[in-house]
Amino acid sequence: MRQPVINLLLCDTFPGLLPESIPSHEYFFEKRFHSVDPNIILKVFRTLDGELPEHPAADELYLITGSNNAAYDALPWILSLQEWIRKAAKQQIPLVGICFGHQVIAQALGGQVERYAGGWGVGIREMEVLDADMFPYFPDKKMRLIVNHHDQVTQLPEGAIPLATSDFCRYEGFRIGRHILTFQGHPEFTVDYERHLILNHSENEDDTVKQCALRSLENLQHQGDLAARLLLEVL
Repeated sequence: MRQPVINLLLCDTFPGLLPESIPSHEYFFEKRFHSVDPNIILKVFRTLDGELPEHPAADELYLITGSNNAAYDALPWILSLQEWIRKAAKQQIPLVGICFGHQVIAQALGGQVERYAGGWGVGIREMEVLDADMFPYFPDKKMRLIVNHHDQVTQLPEGAIPLATSDFCRYEGFRIGRHILTFQGHPEFTVDYERHLILNHSENEDDTVKQCALRSLENLQHQGDLAARLLLEVL
């Protein structure tokens, strides 16, 4: 049997944000997906530098990562990524979007992304699962993922089905057919990393929001492994 392949479209390296114990942003994905299937091959494309897979294969997975940029930024590499997404979607190439990836897929396919007036989404958020295909993974119809975002998808692309919702974020993810699946949350993140970001890189954020986020890290269980398994098995 051929080893499963995940092509990581790296949209940021987050310079200065990673603690010394984390060598790179792609390390999070290696750890998360190898905990689900140690045989996975991970290929990295530095999409933030304009690198994109030239001939995507229908039997491989293409995952678009988070970024500090916005999906609506008219940067050359983001515009090129959106064009690549449109072509891949037409070919029904398996696509996954995480945070910025979720947003840029929506933006590329005719949805809308905006800065959320309600502020910073951070910590572990509990979401109501809407898609019946996810119920075997989340039988209580609740999904709890680490989040870290200011932007949100406010309008889904044509044909998209919402996966989950919350009071803070209407579209916590969506899927299109059997080839596109996205999450606003970060299955790859760890609780320790999220705590590191809150304590060391959130000087301009509201203290009440930060304290609430820190409590969520203590009181809720991050379900990144379940979300990663769903991505691999559904797509």
